[in-house]
Amino acid sequence: MAHPKRRQSKSRSAKRRTHYKAVTPTLAVCSNCGALHVYHTVCGECGFYRGKVAIEKPEAV
Repeated sequence: MAHPKRRQSKSRSAKRRTHYKAVTPTLAVCSNCGALHVYHTVCGECGFYRGKVAIEKPEAV
């Protein structure tokens, strides 16, 4: 396996890592209750996913 002859500088390593960044998750509107939830996940408010009950949530009083 190849080994580097010289040490890479900090700026050169940083240039390679410039594309590593956090992205905001895509949000969707729940068709049942209208709350925002992360795309392709069950709604945390009502427990629906794509118009069907995925999780039985107790009714809030």
